[in-house]
Amino acid sequence: MHRLFAGLVLAVAPLSVVAAQQPVTPDTIRIHQHGDTLSQPVELPAVTVTSAPVRREDPSSTTSVPTVVLQRTPALNPYDLVRQTAGLEVHDQGQGPGFASDVSLRGFSSDHSTDVALWIDGVPINEPINGHAEGYSDWSLLFPQAVRSIDVFKGPTSAVYGNFALAGTVNIRTLERTSGTSLWASGGMYGRAEGALLTGFDRQGSGGVFGLRAMREDGWRPNSGSALGQAHARIVRDLSPAASVDAGVELYDATWDSPGFLTSEQFADRNYAVVAEPSDGGFKRRAQERVSVRLTPSGAPIVWRSTAYATQARWQLFLTVPPEGGAGEGSGSQTEEEHRRYGFGATSALTWSLPRAQLTFGGEARWDHADYENWFTSVRVRDSAQTLAVSRQVSGALFAQSVADVGQHLRLSLGGRLDHLDTRTTPRGGAAMGAGSTIVSPKLGALYHLKRIGDVYANVSRGFRQANGVIEDPSLPLVTAWAYESGVKFDGRRVNASIALFRMDVSNEQPFDPITLQATDNGASRRQGVDAEVRARLGSAVSLSLNATLNDAKYRRFLTEEGDTLFGVRVYNTAKFVGSAALDVAPPGAIWHLRLGSNVVGPYSPFDEPGVTLPAYALLHLSGGVQAGRAQIEVGLRNLLNRAYPELQAGAFVAPGQPRSVVGSVRYIF
Repeated sequence: MHRLFAGLVLAVAPLSVVAAQQPVTPDTIRIHQHGDTLSQPVELPAVTVTSAPVRREDPSSTTSVPTVVLQRTPALNPYDLVRQTAGLEVHDQGQGPGFASDVSLRGFSSDHSTDVALWIDGVPINEPINGHAEGYSDWSLLFPQAVRSIDVFKGPTSAVYGNFALAGTVNIRTLERTSGTSLWASGGMYGRAEGALLTGFDRQGSGGVFGLRAMREDGWRPNSGSALGQAHARIVRDLSPAASVDAGVELYDATWDSPGFLTSEQFADRNYAVVAEPSDGGFKRRAQERVSVRLTPSGAPIVWRSTAYATQARWQLFLTVPPEGGAGEGSGSQTEEEHRRYGFGATSALTWSLPRAQLTFGGEARWDHADYENWFTSVRVRDSAQTLAVSRQVSGALFAQSVADVGQHLRLSLGGRLDHLDTRTTPRGGAAMGAGSTIVSPKLGALYHLKRIGDVYANVSRGFRQANGVIEDPSLPLVTAWAYESGVKFDGRRVNASIALFRMDVSNEQPFDPITLQATDNGASRRQGVDAEVRARLGSAVSLSLNATLNDAKYRRFLTEEGDTLFGVRVYNTAKFVGSAALDVAPPGAIWHLRLGSNVVGPYSPFDEPGVTLPAYALLHLSGGVQAGRAQIEVGLRNLLNRAYPELQAGAFVAPGQPRSVVGSVRYIF
């Protein structure tokens, strides 16, 4: 999608500046460094069930994307946005809004983003007991104009997040309040048109944000049109000096047509006009409701916050897969998937702030129900059933996290989780099956402040996610990983930088073939490499940002269902190198700005081709904007050099990336 985040409201400074300007409360108190020691007394930011913002003083690798960067990036959709701004590896599935694409952290292939936990305002978005992909994570629920911040936690280092945070977590927070009304209108190539309205109020003791958004496009390939309607609402209110309530609603409805895959020969010839089956396509509807209560007793250094939420979704998908045999790995038939689900959940956490430490204790519970159907079809007419199952899952967890200053230079972090998941499934016409899993996930970290240099840190943690196919076989073991990381952080007047070495050892490895939708179990793999991030002010008008990951991701022990031995083979659907870089020009007081950005994908290992790697490629993007009275005008040019690149490849079939495209938007403030 063109410019999904074009015209983001919030003309604010980067997150670190915003945090420094917030009122000092138990939720926002920060550590301040004076010279070469930590100031005293010290109170740490509360870790609540909605999670605090990324902190540079954490002993872990994290990335925060400032709102101004989101506003100026010509992205196709939320997945493309994090690819361009946070350096994450992304492989778009080539469908429409509502069909989840692949976000990967540190070499986890994350089919449909299943290895990365996504949270929006304290609500988990990944869908358990999903027959298409366990942990299916649909980012279309984001209302772009209401986003306040996007934080990326690399690795399973936070005790707040459990299932699906195997490779890390993307935590998104929306605006709590706004004044006035903003109207967006944007358009671009391939018949794209989008409009959005955001309004709200900001009064003493209460605030609110309300938004409506609509988007449609014809698509850059035949039979690839889509449309989306979306609504967002959030209200906060102080009930007393010690209590406040926060409620929110997110919902959307999307439809799309699917052009299907290309052969590698068609892709090489740029023959993008091929359509596998004109009746392919689908729709998705999703809604979620949330209520949070925060208590801060007068005179007590504690914060107690609880959140309850409900989710509902339905989607239907028709997709023709490439034929079996030769270089293809599909059935050659159109398949229909229909999925209805609903669920409820709650989280609660109590944070106690001491002069030199902070303790957080909490728990969460979740109940999900899913009705999943998978059929062979011909032009949307059902022939026979592959999978018909009704499933429910109950999960619960206890978590604890502590951070303490030991002396003037050393900070220690200690925490962990205890999770239990119980799954029951009933195949239509068959006997009910059930199984449970329990896992302990410790989290340990240490950070040492060096004089005039910065901070060095190290951590060790454990993460997990439910296995693909659990809706048909609840006894499948959890996929687990032990993660190890050490790094250096530097914070100067003009440069903030960090570099980290990481290693993640995975047990019960489970590659996932996106064409056949068949998972294979058991095995081991290792991801190891280097993460780097740099944000530099080159002058009063010019700034530079860089995110990069060099990753060696290989199977250590694995035999596929087809008999392929993958020992030493690079992990499917991952790249050896990924990164993003951008140069921003915005003179102080000027009414204009420019941004030149790039994202790079190194040698890429496609699905189901052991030992095969595709060449590296880089995309270049250019955008700019000007203020004209109450109107902000933005113009973006994505894939400036018109590079042909594969978003995803499986066997000899390709989901191609979008060629050069231009989009413009206007935001008007009433």
